[in-house]
Amino acid sequence: MRTEIHKTIHRIVIKIGTSSLTHANGRLSYRRMERMVSVICDLKNIGYEIILVSSGAVGVGLGKTNLSKKPQETVYKRALAAIGQSNLMAIYEELFSVYDCQISQILLTKSILQNKKTIDNIASAFSILLKHYTVKKQDNKDVYDGIIDFGTIPIVNENDVVISDNSFGDNDTLSAYVARFIKADLLIIWSDIDGLYDKDPRINKDAKIVPMVTNVNKNVYKMAGGTGTSRASKGTGGMITKLNAARIAMEAGINMVITNGDEPENLYEILEGKQIGTYFCASRKKS
Repeated sequence: MRTEIHKTIHRIVIKIGTSSLTHANGRLSYRRMERMVSVICDLKNIGYEIILVSSGAVGVGLGKTNLSKKPQETVYKRALAAIGQSNLMAIYEELFSVYDCQISQILLTKSILQNKKTIDNIASAFSILLKHYTVKKQDNKDVYDGIIDFGTIPIVNENDVVISDNSFGDNDTLSAYVARFIKADLLIIWSDIDGLYDKDPRINKDAKIVPMVTNVNKNVYKMAGGTGTSRASKGTGGMITKLNAARIAMEAGINMVITNGDEPENLYEILEGKQIGTYFCASRKKS
């Protein structure tokens, strides 16, 4: 079943959380980032369209300011995001350029994605950024038609500097909204855990991975327990937010996989239809 579904995949949203980008002390893990970037660029060269939803701005800002823990006050989170976002993008620019991959940046807010006109504008921008065009002259004007390399890897984050009470609060939810409005074929959430377990693996040695979920119901939420993950102190998400993202994606007919970002090469096998992580299978067609 998974093999057949994955034969039709072309556009993929990949979400990377802060915990997958950083060490326990909040500093960036360049080794892990390099491995993730190499896989993403290789998939782009194969022909996939990749959109990266990346957390980490606040976490990078945290590391740059040498704070021991993330402050709770919103005003300080905004400041950390302002410091961290530019640094994070500079690092991504350097890493992606090694593989001759062009990146672009899109910062979103929840209010933007609640307005049909702005959604249409953003979807059009994504379409241009992802595709390839050639330029030809028509009446002495440039007309885009065909195949010049506009194709970038858009890197998306919530605009944390203007964060308000009406915000996503986590990039798991943001990635699901992005996948929905750009009509992605698959949402991948790179986490610091192998997938959804039937019980908390940190305290239950007999915990087992749940290979497939077809309905995110109360029983599934019960498996998730709380919101924390092993490195969640630097981020905002947890298994609960990932399940919320799965519900949003599945309701739009988009399949989702939670897998461990420490092994980004597993994405090749996932796209071959092999059983890795937890697969959330949408029961309806993509809307």
